[in-house]
Amino acid sequence: MRWILLLLLLTACGPKVVFDSTSFDVSIPETPEEFQRGLMYVESMPDSEGMLFIFKKQGHKSFWMKNCLIPLDMIFMDENMTVVDIKHSFEPCKKDPCPSYASKAPALYVLEINAGLAKKFKIEKGNKATLSE
Repeated sequence: MRWILLLLLLTACGPKVVFDSTSFDVSIPETPEEFQRGLMYVESMPDSEGMLFIFKKQGHKSFWMKNCLIPLDMIFMDENMTVVDIKHSFEPCKKDPCPSYASKAPALYVLEINAGLAKKFKIEKGNKATLSE
């Protein structure tokens, strides 16, 4: 029983990306392998979760949906965590070559969440997020 409580506490204390009215528990890839894998092969994800990519340098970032199994929204944010672009409801790539989706403006952060959630929670260009531990 004690292990279950500890696991719940550790899960509750993970990093979150917080917008005005909603937050997402995020995993943050750290190694090059984790960065490249991203959400590949993930069969489902709770609406309260996502993946936050943090780049070393701000610039135009490009993503693709190769080996992804679920549709995603991609929220591109600058160094101040201000939303600079959103790619809505991108479907998994079904055949090669997979298209690439680039940000319209320089970004330092990219948040991937389930498709449709950006519109559902009214996350729009110009909104600001915070990252809490």
